[in-house]
Amino acid sequence: MNENKLSINLTSTIKNLLENARKQVVQNINTTMVYTYFEIGRVIVEYEQNGQKRAEYNSQTLKEVSKELTKEFGRGFSVTNLQQMRTFYLSYEKQQTVSVISASSKNLPENLPKDQRLRANSEISKMHFTLSWSHYVFLMRLDERERNFYEKESQINNWSLRELKRQFDSALFERVFLSRDKQGVLDDNLEKYHFPEKPEDTVKDPYILEFLGFDEVTSYSESELEQKIIDHLEHFLLELGKGFTFVGRQQRFTFDDQHFFVDLVFYNRLLRCFVVIDLKLGRIKHQDIGQMLMYVNYYDRFVKTDEENPTIGILLAKDKNETLVEITLPEQSNVFASEYKTYLPTKEELKRQIEEV
Repeated sequence: MNENKLSINLTSTIKNLLENARKQVVQNINTTMVYTYFEIGRVIVEYEQNGQKRAEYNSQTLKEVSKELTKEFGRGFSVTNLQQMRTFYLSYEKQQTVSVISASSKNLPENLPKDQRLRANSEISKMHFTLSWSHYVFLMRLDERERNFYEKESQINNWSLRELKRQFDSALFERVFLSRDKQGVLDDNLEKYHFPEKPEDTVKDPYILEFLGFDEVTSYSESELEQKIIDHLEHFLLELGKGFTFVGRQQRFTFDDQHFFVDLVFYNRLLRCFVVIDLKLGRIKHQDIGQMLMYVNYYDRFVKTDEENPTIGILLAKDKNETLVEITLPEQSNVFASEYKTYLPTKEELKRQIEEV
């Protein structure tokens, strides 16, 4: 029996090593492929800039190049794909050049030309392309600021292409802007969102819960909403953001012979604090805010340790009264009110809100 157990443990350990090795091989292949496409784009651009007339170049030369590459290397080198590689290089040229030169400046002569530095440090350069080619094909159609935001989020959260598209469709960039950028300092606030340091850096408004399957007119109760969130917990954690782990639902605490139940409790590993969430179907009332303040105070006094940071409370409601929330909450408070939507708003709707802000 003992030998059997040892055998199982040994097999499990070897399996983990093999799985990690496979992942590493796939990652290396992906990185090499993306970097190669970047270099193909560079060659195309340099060829174009060396006196080629663009109309003639696009209509004839690229077709011939595509035909020859397809004949020798198979699919993947259509005229459209080659044009995408060109666009990829033009989109990331400045970013890659700056990052590589910065990373390699200690190892190369100071008078080495910029283009030689870039090529001499191809291995360093590859490190900066950590997503799949499909990710980059999607990202390079965005403007630089928005592209950088979604690229960094994809890298930090290990988003699949599907999740990246969902976050884009839910207008995460615009929602982060609306949540944080009341004074017009977008770049600083986006950086804080990538690497949260305090409670307000991690709270969104609104949250998009289209994955629950409710449409705009569906009738449901708070308990049904809570159950749907539990059923789709993985998606909800992604929507909450970085560092969240699930603690429990309907967490009970008692004092003065009264029982109270917190709808959802999470823990944020980055902020090192509990996050308690109360779900509301209608508009937030001042009683709801008072109740949440009590929940937060209870967790701070009786649950969290001395080493942990103060608890965050989030009232997640279908509608919120901005003025009521502002008047009722203390100026220095870890309680936040956010709306949720059970459908994907259009980016135009959120952009209009940004213009109003």
